[in-house]
Amino acid sequence: MENPVIIFGANPLGRTAKEIFESNGVVVYGFLDDNRKLHNTEIDGVAVLGSTDDDGFLKLIGKKCEAFVAMDDNKMRRNVVDMLHKVRHIQPVNATHKLAALSPASSIGHGNFIDAGFISGPGSTIGHHCILGVGSCIGAESKIGDFVQVGAGAIINAGVTVEDDVFIGSGAVIVSGVTLGKGSRIGAGSVVIAPVKAGATLFGNPAQPLKS
Repeated sequence: MENPVIIFGANPLGRTAKEIFESNGVVVYGFLDDNRKLHNTEIDGVAVLGSTDDDGFLKLIGKKCEAFVAMDDNKMRRNVVDMLHKVRHIQPVNATHKLAALSPASSIGHGNFIDAGFISGPGSTIGHHCILGVGSCIGAESKIGDFVQVGAGAIINAGVTVEDDVFIGSGAVIVSGVTLGKGSRIGAGSVVIAPVKAGATLFGNPAQPLKS
């Protein structure tokens, strides 16, 4: 990537993304964040330039700069991605740590955060705008939808289908062949051995639905 990147989100995820880009030789132009208290401050030597709707900086995106959305709230993340699509007509770039191991036989979309130690197996597919935590793993021929979050050290075995907007907590294990329905949430350390319905929240080993 030749152009510098503007990171949306001056937060821990954005700070990590900055380090990933710089380790890959990509210049970070600055951060945009809606917390005005952060404006005109710096994060590890890079300025927080203004708000996420600041047209003075948005007009650079797609011409002189790329964009990356570093927000772990899916609603906020989706809103900024939609704005970049409609206003700037661009896709955010991937932030891929140089210590991630992506199979050459896997495929990946746009705008994903891929931390150190992440592994993807052959035939796996990853959608758009996912957050894949440090040391997490996606097995062969698994399918990951859009806006999925996978916590640190989580293991998704072969042949799993993870639909859009799913959250998988740190250290969770998803056994081979199951499907996690859209918007479901899997608690940290849980072991999922059966399909999960859309919108359900599960915890435990084996994982069980959270009782209301």
